[in-house]
Amino acid sequence: MALIHHTTLKPTKVELLAGWLPTRPWYRGSAAPELTKAGGFRLDDPEGAVGIEFMVVTEDSGAYLVPLTYRGAPLAGAEHALVGTMEHGVLGSRWVYDGCHDPVLTAGLLALIEGRVQAQAQSVSDTPDREVVRSYAGQGPVAGLGAPVDTDESTEFAVPDTGLVLRLQRVLTPGSTPPESAVGQVSGAWEQPDGSRAHALFATLQTPQTPQTL
Repeated sequence: MALIHHTTLKPTKVELLAGWLPTRPWYRGSAAPELTKAGGFRLDDPEGAVGIEFMVVTEDSGAYLVPLTYRGAPLAGAEHALVGTMEHGVLGSRWVYDGCHDPVLTAGLLALIEGRVQAQAQSVSDTPDREVVRSYAGQGPVAGLGAPVDTDESTEFAVPDTGLVLRLQRVLTPGSTPPESAVGQVSGAWEQPDGSRAHALFATLQTPQTPQTL
């Protein structure tokens, strides 16, 4: 299990995201957002080298799911996915990446959907996150994913030779549920500005949606 260090971060995660989010095609807020860390969960890296976090941040325009990885050295070939660097009070320099471009995170997300790993609490060591719900009705593990493609509300990965798509919701909609085409899903929770808990779909493994004809 990953050990959570309660220490200083310079800059903080929210400060990094405030400069990065406005550059994303799915972000709907202002150029200078005032973000609040509102929830999320972690996954364990089997090798113990990479921090994996699915963070929910909120601001006036809504709630966003931001998967992040934290590494002790740059990830080769992922310069385009670098969110920024920060100094960790215990671990030293950390390179922070958009986790959709990090194979450790995408492998972990598939393992979570398929029930091979458990979601872990965001800020407490060795504690499963009971608010994260997953299901899978597929046949066997997914062998791999295509390159991530951003849309105006999600990041999507084609699953080669299956006709399936892994869709990670970037813009979160409270109360959303999996479509009928889903064979796997993950949903989770976060705290809204009024203090209430919101639950929504975080990710699906599904057949592509077909546009309706009129």
